[in-house]
Formats: sequence, C-alpha cells, structure tokens
Amino acid sequence: MGILALNADERVQDVYFTEDKLMVDLMDGRGISVPLAWYPKLFNATLEQRQTWEICEAGYGIHWPDIDEDLSTEGLLRGAPAPRRLKVVEGTGSP
Repeated sequence: MGILALNADERVQDVYFTEDKLMVDLMDGRGISVPLAWYPKLFNATLEQRQTWEICEAGYGIHWPDIDEDLSTEGLLRGAPAPRRLKVVEGTGSP
C-alpha cells in the first residue's frame, strides 16, 4: 500500500513573534516555532525592528533590513540556531 505525500511548500506566508519565540507560517500550512534566544540580533531588536521584515530568496527566506538579519526556511526547519561568535581573549589571540 502506497502513501501519498502532499507537496511541501516551504515558502514564507507570515512571520510573527511571541514574548520568547519566532513564529513562521509556511504556505503549505505548517508552522515553525523557534526560541528567539537562538537569534541574538532578533532577540535584541526592538518590536518595530522585528516587525519590519521582507520575504526574500523567492519566498524561502526572511530579511530584517533594520538589523541586517537573514533566515531561511531550510535553516529554521533544520532547527539551526545562529552561529555563535567566539570571543578572543585579549593578548592571547585565542578564544
């Protein structure tokens, strides 16, 4: 017996925030919810900066021009937090 798979459409339909989460609705009806703390630029942004977003990459990405942040639906679906920057310890040249 075969299983019919619906075509996934991972393009962005809507973006919104709760107090501690980034929420993205996809065109195929799925929703992505990730901790806002995973994305420091968004976490530290003002409400106005968070609400100023654009769909990019043919619908598969989100851009926040005020804070120069870009996320893809592929990364969000993988559960990929923003890369962490290592802090260099002064005088040693190493983290």
